[in-house]
Amino acid sequence: MRLLEVNDKGSVIIHGHLDRDTLSKNFWESLSGNERSTLIQNKTCVVDLSDVERADSAGLAWLINAVRDAKQNGVSMALRNMPEKLHKLAKISDADSFLPVK
Repeated sequence: MRLLEVNDKGSVIIHGHLDRDTLSKNFWESLSGNERSTLIQNKTCVVDLSDVERADSAGLAWLINAVRDAKQNGVSMALRNMPEKLHKLAKISDADSFLPVK
């Protein structure tokens, strides 16, 4: 199973672990050309984190960079169903203000 799955409406589901052991590419590089085009065309992206089993500071950085990369490509990103531990890590790191959590 891929780390992320993009549907034709621009919703993204993240699966599994967001940690230093599983993240080799940033969000935008992880997308296929068609997936990038879908997000750019929709101009919005909702990332569902409900299927994330584990995340560490590398996962948090990955999410922050995902928001930045999306914005640079004209895509507004929102994060949904963020796991409590990841939310706490963002607060402790003072990074919660960078993340568009809904």
